[in-house]
Amino acid sequence: MTTHTATPSHVPADWPTDEPSARAVQDGLRARVVLGEEGPRPGTGHVTGVDVAYDDERDIVAAAVVVLDAATLEVVEEATAVGRVAFPYVPGLLAFREIPTLLAALGALEADPGLVVCDGYGIAHPRRFGLASHLGVLTGLPTIGVAKNPFTFTYEAPGAPRGSAAPLLDGAEEIGRALRTREDVKPVFVSVGHRVSLDNACAHTLRLTPRYRLPESTRRADALCRAALREATGAAPDPAAATASPPPGT
Repeated sequence: MTTHTATPSHVPADWPTDEPSARAVQDGLRARVVLGEEGPRPGTGHVTGVDVAYDDERDIVAAAVVVLDAATLEVVEEATAVGRVAFPYVPGLLAFREIPTLLAALGALEADPGLVVCDGYGIAHPRRFGLASHLGVLTGLPTIGVAKNPFTFTYEAPGAPRGSAAPLLDGAEEIGRALRTREDVKPVFVSVGHRVSLDNACAHTLRLTPRYRLPESTRRADALCRAALREATGAAPDPAAATASPPPGT
């Protein structure tokens, strides 16, 4: 297993700096989301978890990407990058805060990332363009979002057994699924990002959760980005200032 540390990430000169410009970018990129592909077969190739941790007092974000063998869930490669927070906190636009640093970490990989699993949302987003969709369009990689909370959308509780699912709804539109990954434990919320079907996204999620509620890809990326943030700041982050999982609205 190889670990890489990317050079410090930099915010592109043309990166949006305010809400209207960011929404305009979302509008332009959203049309490029591909929803008609099945995506890679679960248990084959690689699956890559991505996550970020913030130190808001220092305006620092650390990103981690962890490549797993999809069959064994063993770590193949991992990479981190540290940079400045790229955008102010605005619900629904959180992807703009972290994508430059995530792209730097992904760019340090030598292995094919395969399917990318984001700790957040794909099209289960008010503007149908959460982090998983944004990252998928920019990289061309198949992506899904597996979130801890349903954001503002509604769902009926799925059955108690592992593997039970229920539609995540915006009105009558199914934009994802509430998926039970552990028996009688709160579901996770799966949505398509780019180039993967919803059925396939749920199948991948179940393969990635043999023991815990959250995917192994997310758990490992979460631990790695927290460690990278501690190293970058020289001390353990203040729990009140540093978060590895952004609030709903990614």
